[in-house]
Amino acid sequence: MSKTSAQVHGATGTPPDRPKLRRDLGRVSLLFACVGSIIGSGWLFGALNAAREAGPASVFSWALAAVMILLIGLCFAELGTMFPVSGGVVRFPHLSFGSFASYTMGWITWIAAATVAPIEVEGALQYATKWADFTVSHPSSDTHTLTGLGYAVAVVAMAFFVALNYFGIRWFARVNNVLVWWKLGIILLVVVAFLVTSFHGHNFDAKEYGGFAPGGAKGVFTAISTAGITFSFLGFRQAIELAGETDDPKRNVPFAVIGSVVVTAVIYIALEAAFLGAVPGHDLAASHGWLGLQFTDDFGPLAAISSAIGLGWLAYLLYVDAVISPADTGLIYTTVTARISYAMGRNRNAPEALARTTPRGAPLISLVVTFVLGLIVFLPFPSWQQLVGFITSATVLSFGSGPLVLAAMRRQLPDHPRVFRVPGGDVIPFVALYSSNLIVYWAGWNTNWKLFATIGLGFVLLAVFEITGRGRAPRLDLRAGATWSLPWLGGLALASWAGDYDGGRGWIGLGWGFVVNLVLAAVVYLLALRVRLPESRVQEHVREAEEESRTEEAELGAAH
Repeated sequence: MSKTSAQVHGATGTPPDRPKLRRDLGRVSLLFACVGSIIGSGWLFGALNAAREAGPASVFSWALAAVMILLIGLCFAELGTMFPVSGGVVRFPHLSFGSFASYTMGWITWIAAATVAPIEVEGALQYATKWADFTVSHPSSDTHTLTGLGYAVAVVAMAFFVALNYFGIRWFARVNNVLVWWKLGIILLVVVAFLVTSFHGHNFDAKEYGGFAPGGAKGVFTAISTAGITFSFLGFRQAIELAGETDDPKRNVPFAVIGSVVVTAVIYIALEAAFLGAVPGHDLAASHGWLGLQFTDDFGPLAAISSAIGLGWLAYLLYVDAVISPADTGLIYTTVTARISYAMGRNRNAPEALARTTPRGAPLISLVVTFVLGLIVFLPFPSWQQLVGFITSATVLSFGSGPLVLAAMRRQLPDHPRVFRVPGGDVIPFVALYSSNLIVYWAGWNTNWKLFATIGLGFVLLAVFEITGRGRAPRLDLRAGATWSLPWLGGLALASWAGDYDGGRGWIGLGWGFVVNLVLAAVVYLLALRVRLPESRVQEHVREAEEESRTEEAELGAAH
């Protein structure tokens, strides 16, 4: 960006009199945005899916996933307080590694976020099949796909998310706070009711059901990526994506990131334990143990168990909540997806029209694009089960850049104010990157090849944008961005293809998978530090971010 352009358009490349996002989220609202996003459809299906992969050992899957996600979240908490701007997951790589890195991570992040609203709609409609034929069951693949009626209702639901977002972030916060209290109340009610009414300790270690860990260690790790466990924690990101819209980001962002993961981890582990103990013995016996667990009406597993143990009133509440919880999360992700494309437009490595906002502060064009993509996603992925692994891998992969940016930023801007600092030097950032690698690897090749093909499509679109956007697109900084990102993506694809998880060649066994991903993480980590942008370029990028933050602060005062 030239000096003249900066002077004319402001540090962000957009006219200073253009409406921007509103800062209407307080501390509790930001925490609830995270919790509300975390507690979506994942908890409604995750307990059953995890039990089918790991049996009672699935409680360790939830705990391990929480630790891995928290490590990643800590990195973003430090970055989010340093640079509290909307769409941070996309824009942080731009600060340290330039446009190619930010585009690559932005594309992955956008695809991941844009597919969450559709999966939440699918989850709600799967439970709602109790009332109408919204989905049809396919027992051979354990999936429930949308019917014609289901597609029609899904379109209406997606349109509702966009319409509500159009009225701005304040309305979103008001609606979300109420819904989160409801969601927390329901999930805690399920835990207590299952534990008090029907808890069979025998289920946890009975040999006739497969013992405590019928799937072995591999089942524990597979469940983390494919059963909806990691997917159920991914909402912590909302504190980062909405950092530019909270009234005190330096205090609120770490509180929301750490608090949301810890609170929901405790709830999820308790729910899994309660579910495992509540499953009737005759269903386990008929299914020949945990790994083949099936029962009547398992399209809504928690509600079905409630009915089976005589809690019909709870089953009714769960069927109602199965619409409310996913709908709330779908609303949140529609908000966030639009702000990711808004951030890419700000970075000028996507059409600048995506960064335009209405006088209400809503990025309308980004919302419309989000809506259209959501409708497209329903076609190749018409069921919750088909989408969950894809979203998990894509989202965790996009998070992997955060630890690298944090490590680079500590060397590029060592004296920059840090209200929250992750302890331990490079230890937590490196382990966070390693955790990202493992979660993607455990998803298996049948899921990951679709992800890497989608990433390849993103590079094609980047080439088109570069050709058609000459004079507008920023320089790519290929050395700083491509030197580590391409080997990282290529290495993960190769490891997944050679691994022994879901469709891999089986050349890399369970133990060697840890070693291969450790080596890959080390190589990528060192490469990223070696080719990071020089301090002068980073300072330029930071000045742009800070100028935007000051502009938003001034507009906040004017708005109130």
